[in-house]
Amino acid sequence: MDLHHPILREFPEHREVIRRLKGSDDHFRNIFDEYHRLDDEIYRIEEDIDFATDQEIEELKMRRAKLKDYIYHLIRHAPPACPACDGTGFVRQDPLRFGPAA
Repeated sequence: MDLHHPILREFPEHREVIRRLKGSDDHFRNIFDEYHRLDDEIYRIEEDIDFATDQEIEELKMRRAKLKDYIYHLIRHAPPACPACDGTGFVRQDPLRFGPAA
């Protein structure tokens, strides 16, 4: 049984939004990374690689669940994709064009 709970496996239908947010939103990326560090820590404890008390593991799992809920909230409230953007959330600029982007 796989004990890891990666966000992309938890929310496969939101793969593109997650990818976009990771590339353009530092806050989302930090929360995403924190979730996965915590998931790895829980995995190591459950596989008897590291040790924690029952109370500690329950607190870690609760924290992971709260982060997962918060990530889902961020995904659901993400602004729609910008077709003129370059994947970073910024409008692509034509280097041969002067003035504001169309």
